[in-house]
Amino acid sequence: MRCCSSNKPLELTYAAMFKACALLYSLEEGRQVHVDCLKRGLDSDVYVCNTMIHFYGSCKKIINARKVFDEMTHTSVVSWNTIISAFLKVSWFYESLEYYMRMRVNGIEPNETTKVVVLSVCAELGNLTIGKCVHTRIIVNGLKLTCQLGTALVNMYAKCGDLSRASLVFETMRVRNVWTWSAMIHGLAQHGLARRALLLFKKMKDDLVEPNDVTFIGVLFACSHAGLVEDGCRFFDEMKHVYGIKPRLTHYGAMVDVLGRSGRLNEAYNFIMNMEIKPDPTVWRTLLSACSVHNDIDFDGVGEKVQKRLLDLEPRWSGNLVIIANKYADVCKWNDAAQLRKMMKVTGLKKMAAESCIEVKGSNFRFLSGYDSQASSVNIYLLIDGLSLNMKSSNICYI
Repeated sequence: MRCCSSNKPLELTYAAMFKACALLYSLEEGRQVHVDCLKRGLDSDVYVCNTMIHFYGSCKKIINARKVFDEMTHTSVVSWNTIISAFLKVSWFYESLEYYMRMRVNGIEPNETTKVVVLSVCAELGNLTIGKCVHTRIIVNGLKLTCQLGTALVNMYAKCGDLSRASLVFETMRVRNVWTWSAMIHGLAQHGLARRALLLFKKMKDDLVEPNDVTFIGVLFACSHAGLVEDGCRFFDEMKHVYGIKPRLTHYGAMVDVLGRSGRLNEAYNFIMNMEIKPDPTVWRTLLSACSVHNDIDFDGVGEKVQKRLLDLEPRWSGNLVIIANKYADVCKWNDAAQLRKMMKVTGLKKMAAESCIEVKGSNFRFLSGYDSQASSVNIYLLIDGLSLNMKSSNICYI
């Protein structure tokens, strides 16, 4: 980019250019603007730096965004919100929380935008403790429960499994939009309360709130968990023909799950084959899981067809091979299972370690199968052994 020397761009001009580059994901052009800022000594301007961080965050160049932020001599609440949001966009959730804590330590008072972003991070991590702390700060600071803030709270509590608090916030909100309703419907559906989710969906339409594509994902999940195949098909058609919403892969995957869970494997297979967009591996894996549940891996059966499709799409993804090998083993097809595992060994493919995590007092602890990542793992195993002995001595049957 070349600028006339007699017409020096102002800070607002550079900020506007960074915003335009962020909107268009124009990485190279944005970098040229960055270089020009450095030449003109505008890299110390807070407003310019904020838009620069936003630009790099939008282009998912998070290292560059963090470097710009860390080199700022003066920051504002907008600066902190921008970098925390940038981390959230690329799923760097722990970094988002780290910078939120640093923000508090530096004496910057979080505003509504900060709290909305941090609540979204807590929802993704399932960190209920920090989410509750943010909610407490909202109450203590006397912040008005706006639609955006209330929706973030509903989403956080719902995803963390505290449906009673999610419902309480939802009911106390004076103004609710489609995202608020969708968050509550999703929460109920994901935690097995499918009937309540569908009743809430009906109430949403009765209140003349038009559902969007996200709403229907929650509705289809609810139908899947409740085994409501006919309702799922009806809602899928309603989404397309009544509300004019074009289905995405997530909707198709949810419909495959609706049919597959109910054992309608051939219908699910034909549904995938007639999709308006090309199915991705996730859609095929959804059907493969259903085939496994219903023990359909016979030659020329749906399971066999799905396996071939999946292996054609992802021939070197170990997860697919492990699923198929386990399915063969479940029905005593030991030779087929052994051949797949031998192929994995020869080609150097390794099974991904199983992972679980738990949140305790605001800290998330991550555990990998076969790997003791915690320094105190010895004490943990000693505690488990002690509990096992106590259970045996009490004649308690456990698994």
